[in-house]
Amino acid sequence: MLEIEFHNREKEIQEVMRILNTRPDLITFAYGPINSGKTELFQHLIKTLPKEYKVFYINLRGIYVSKADDFLKVLFEVDEREYDFKEYLKVLIDYLPEKVALPFIGGIPVPKNLFKKFFEEKEFENVFKYIERLFLTLSEKFTPILIIDELQVIGDIKINGLLIYELFNLFIRLTKELHCCHVFAVTSDSLFIERVYNEAMLHGRCRYLLIDDFDYNTTKEFLEKYGFSQDEIDLTWNYFGGKPVYLVEAVKNKDRLKEFCEELLRLRIMEIKSLLKELRELGYTIRIKDKEYEVDYDKVITALNLFKDRDSIPLDSLDEITKHYLIKTNVLFLDPLKGIIKPQSHLDLLAIRSILKEITS
Repeated sequence: MLEIEFHNREKEIQEVMRILNTRPDLITFAYGPINSGKTELFQHLIKTLPKEYKVFYINLRGIYVSKADDFLKVLFEVDEREYDFKEYLKVLIDYLPEKVALPFIGGIPVPKNLFKKFFEEKEFENVFKYIERLFLTLSEKFTPILIIDELQVIGDIKINGLLIYELFNLFIRLTKELHCCHVFAVTSDSLFIERVYNEAMLHGRCRYLLIDDFDYNTTKEFLEKYGFSQDEIDLTWNYFGGKPVYLVEAVKNKDRLKEFCEELLRLRIMEIKSLLKELRELGYTIRIKDKEYEVDYDKVITALNLFKDRDSIPLDSLDEITKHYLIKTNVLFLDPLKGIIKPQSHLDLLAIRSILKEITS
C-alpha cells in the first residue's frame, strides 16, 4: 500500500514555532484555499512538539453546529469523574503528563458535573470563565495551545448576540491580556477571514498565517520522491498547480496520469457548469449582513471572464454580491492580506477558461 509522507512545510512550521517560542500576545488566523494542507500541517506539528506544549485541538469540519448545545459538545472533552473546580485543576496538572504520550489532548477537559451544569444553564460567561481559569493554571507548568479548525462553522450562532464575538473576546483575553495560551483559528473560508480582517475589534489583536498551495519547486521535489519524470511533473503542474490533495492523487494514479488529469478537469468543468446552469435557470439568493440579495448570472459570467488571461485579480474587481457567490460556492478564493481574488486551484482556473471558450464560441 502506497503511503504518502508529509512534505516540506518548513517555512510555515518555522513561523508557527516562532509564534510558540514567544509569549502569547495575538490570535493567529491560519488560512488558505481549500485542500491546501492546513489541517495536515497542524496535525503533523502537534505530533512533533515537545511535551511542555499541551495542545487542545477542536475540529469543526463536517460537524453540524446550529445552536449552543452543539458547540458545547465539540468544545469539551468530558471527564466521567466528578470534581469541584479547584480539585480538578490539581488533578489535571498531575495527570496530564501521564495521560498523553504525545503533547495532544483533544477537546478542553471538564469534569462531568461541571459540563452538565454548563449544558443546562447555557451561560457562556461561566463557560469562558472556566476555560480562562483552566488555561491560566495550566500555563504555570505547561504552554497551552488552543487550535480550532474551521471556526467559521459557528459564525451565525447567537447567544445574546453572535457567539463568534463572545469567542473572540475570550481569545483576546487568553492572548493579549492574560498571555496564558496560544490561540490558532484555522479556516478555508476566505469570506470569514475577510470579515475578521475588517473587524475593528480585532485590529492589533490578531495575525494572519497563509498556508497556500505548494510553489513549483516544492511540487517538483514532492513528485520526484515518487519517481515522476520531468514531463510527468510538468503535466501534473499544468493541471493542478501545487494543490497538495491533487498531487497525492496524481501519485496514486501515476500509471494513468494523463487520463487522470483529464478526468478531474472534466469533472470540475461539469461541476461549475452545473452551478451556472442552476443560477441561470433557477436564480440564487445570497445572504450578506442579514440581508438577502439576488445573484446576477451575467455579472457572474463577466467576473469569470476576468480570469480569461489572468491568474488573479485585485480585490475590488468584483461587486460584493458576485464576489460572495463565487467564493461561497468554492470557485474563487479571496486573500485579504495580498488584496487579490483567485480561483481555488489551478484546476478551477482551467475549468473556468474552458467554460468561457464554450460560452463565447
